[in-house]
Amino acid sequence: MRNRLMSLILLLTLVLSGCGYNTLQSTDEQIKASWAEVLNQYQRRADLVPNLVNTVKGFAAQEQAVLLGVTEARAKVGSIQATPALINDPGAFARFQQAQGELGSALSRLLVVSENYPQLKSDANFRDLQAQLEGTENRITVARNRYIKAVQEYNVVVRSFPSNLTAMLFGHQVKPSFTVENEKEISRAPTVDFSAPKAVVPVK
Repeated sequence: MRNRLMSLILLLTLVLSGCGYNTLQSTDEQIKASWAEVLNQYQRRADLVPNLVNTVKGFAAQEQAVLLGVTEARAKVGSIQATPALINDPGAFARFQQAQGELGSALSRLLVVSENYPQLKSDANFRDLQAQLEGTENRITVARNRYIKAVQEYNVVVRSFPSNLTAMLFGHQVKPSFTVENEKEISRAPTVDFSAPKAVVPVK
């Protein structure tokens, strides 16, 4: 009886291995690790925003609309609970991506506005924050690319035969990825015209 049980376990192990079970597990873990790094870099950007806004405010207090836009975009990002579960919910993932895209766009407008203030550009604190922000954006790009690659590898396994049968058996589904084209559109900085008067909106 014991030998039969051991043989059954061995057979089941071989079947699962041959049907992509182990590959599903390893690629799923890679997605989790890649997603954790994406969240880490997005959080780093969010943490830089208040200091950047306050620094710009000290030199360009009249740019209230732009400052308010960055503050509101960061608040929207903060209102979305960024958890590992996001990668299993395409709707929540899309909202998260849109919020991050809007924050990126708002930051682009803020940096464009800063070009109109020579004293601000020469401020050491601002230059340090700008350098940190630029470095963070590069890290975000790298982290996102790693996540996209990890999702691509996992989704291929989930949708390919015979591993798709194993995926269905154990509840593995296709995971959402970043839609780079859409985010580029969201993050495109608008033209800033300093000749037009700006409405003053109080910063909360």
